[in-house]
Amino acid sequence: MPSGIIEETMTVPAEYEKNVFGEYDSHVKKLERTFNTSIISRNGEIHIIGPENNVSSVRKCLTQLIALSERGNEIDEQNVNYIISLMLDSREDSLLELDRDTICHTISGRPVKPKTLGQKQYVTDIEENMITFGLGPAGTGKTYLAMAKAITAFRNDEVSRIILTRPAIEAGEKLGFLPGDLQSKIDPYLRPLYDALYQIMGAENFQKNMEKGLIEVAPLAYMRGRTLDNAYIILDEAQNTTPAQMKMFLTRIGFGSKVIITGDMTQKDLPSGVTSGLDVAVKVLKNVEGIAFCELTSKDVVRHPLVQKIVEAYESYEKKEQHRSQRKNSRAGNAARRRWR
Repeated sequence: MPSGIIEETMTVPAEYEKNVFGEYDSHVKKLERTFNTSIISRNGEIHIIGPENNVSSVRKCLTQLIALSERGNEIDEQNVNYIISLMLDSREDSLLELDRDTICHTISGRPVKPKTLGQKQYVTDIEENMITFGLGPAGTGKTYLAMAKAITAFRNDEVSRIILTRPAIEAGEKLGFLPGDLQSKIDPYLRPLYDALYQIMGAENFQKNMEKGLIEVAPLAYMRGRTLDNAYIILDEAQNTTPAQMKMFLTRIGFGSKVIITGDMTQKDLPSGVTSGLDVAVKVLKNVEGIAFCELTSKDVVRHPLVQKIVEAYESYEKKEQHRSQRKNSRAGNAARRRWR
């Protein structure tokens, strides 16, 4: 065997091998490519061959995947990608810690739990603070986890109702030209909230509680003039609020309530030149006790792996554009100063 190359052997129980290896061995092939190793299954044992540090990383990855499988989890590409990212960042954090934190179960029985360390911190912030801002790109579970926490609190009688709201930025005169009553006009803006409720609570149970007024889904404008006591309140798509709307919403909060505000600062739909209320709130409230700001990143994306690549590509592009703009402004400033000399 060449110098610096070692071989380690480990055992994968036969009943978990298919889950750990993935369809057509896709999971171990990804480990092989990432860490420049060879992984061979022979007589119920796995042989890992490659540079010592890489072999150690692969062994740690496989150990976590086996443990997840033993707990009844179906290993998917997101699990593998996230474990690899932790190893590449030299972090010894374990996905097994996340697997203990089940928030609730969907109507089909699937457990809802944090899938990344960023999501785990987000859930912890929600539990420990009266107001939590969940900030991050699409696919990081901001709204879904907030909804799961709200429904769990409602089921446990920790709050008497759930209030879900979004700014419908087109909800001005343009809505008057849409067919149907007011509810049918605003429903398209609130559909993502309904989708999460149906998955976790079930359509029939949701409709029953909504008819009783225990669950309310409404545009942000409907919050004006109200005081919201003993409620779990979620403001989604907060990047599309104006500073006045955000202040109005935050001053509605009453006793016994918990608030989650989610938003993606890179996806604003506000008219050009209008400041986002979320941007202002982050600056104004960052040092206020009882308010937490949890920033999720592309590494916390739990949708299709391609979504994570898209988010990372846009982040890279926007950083380059910002740097280019700064250099352009700097050159323009220097040229202006030279002309005035």
